[in-house]
Amino acid sequence: QKDVRDTVMHTIPLRYGSVTDIAPDIRLTLHNSGHILGSSLVHLHIGEGLHNLVYTGDYKYGKSMLLEPAVSMFPRVETIITESTYGAPEDIMPTRAESEEKITSIINQTLDRQGKVLIPVPAVGRAQEIMLIIDDYMRRGVLKEAPVFVEGMISEATAIHTAYPEYLAKNVRNSILYEGINPFQSDYFTIVEHPSAREEIVDGEQCIILATSGMLEGGPVIDYFKRLAADKRNTIIFVSYQIDGTLGSRLQKGMTEAPIINANGKMEVTTVEMQVESVRGFSGHSDRRQLMNYLHRMKPKPERIIVLHGEKSKSISMAHLFKRKYNIEALVPEVLETIKLR
Repeated sequence: QKDVRDTVMHTIPLRYGSVTDIAPDIRLTLHNSGHILGSSLVHLHIGEGLHNLVYTGDYKYGKSMLLEPAVSMFPRVETIITESTYGAPEDIMPTRAESEEKITSIINQTLDRQGKVLIPVPAVGRAQEIMLIIDDYMRRGVLKEAPVFVEGMISEATAIHTAYPEYLAKNVRNSILYEGINPFQSDYFTIVEHPSAREEIVDGEQCIILATSGMLEGGPVIDYFKRLAADKRNTIIFVSYQIDGTLGSRLQKGMTEAPIINANGKMEVTTVEMQVESVRGFSGHSDRRQLMNYLHRMKPKPERIIVLHGEKSKSISMAHLFKRKYNIEALVPEVLETIKLR
């Protein structure tokens, strides 16, 4: 906590589009990157027009229910430094509409057989996106109505989203600011305030449960999983990336007996009979197609692309594709390598 407090004391919040002098000859401007709430592309204006650089960090060039896509228009750009998390040829995600339809279908099938749906989610970004989808599809009658229980750090993170509607997608922003309707406070949602409520939820009627953490490596989702795993009517739906070796990843690979440490620190084996589903397409990163589209639509066109923030093979693959497609210099730097911009 001390480290967090010290960091906050040295933090200066900036709004999108605000030009700030950070050195005698460098001006910084932040722009929406579409990754999570408040995430930013960094535009640096160096000297009196000597050089202009965009550093993307994580970015999503695709509209979602929660956020607008990354900004792609700048006054000037000579060099862009881009991520390549999903830069391999096989890294093509389903469209957002396809992903929404798939998760809706899985939930409906589970509710039809009187089962319960467990969705492990990261507290920031993915949780709010899934909440918006559930609320929207239930209101339109596409998704069967059922109680939705939310537990973990989700409610705290959602409160921050609600406090800054100007950073959200246009429809959500207008709903909160001008219509007085907060979709995160939908009547469908119930915040679980205490672990003692879990038993009643699990023993009750069919429902949807959103809980942290997204990879089943801790948090309230573990207790729900242990209680629901043995019933084949139930379904667990993964909507975020599962790092190799995590419980979530092992379940995706077909694990039927899950070793879990109980509250007393002892190992218990949980039999897995529930359906295990994964829905891709909700990532906060751009896939290979979106990375290409971003550079295609970026104005003005950069003279140089530096590719990093990805497995080396993916960065190299993207650099080759950029160079071949746009006939501009594309580099994949080594660790500690220095690149002269001019």
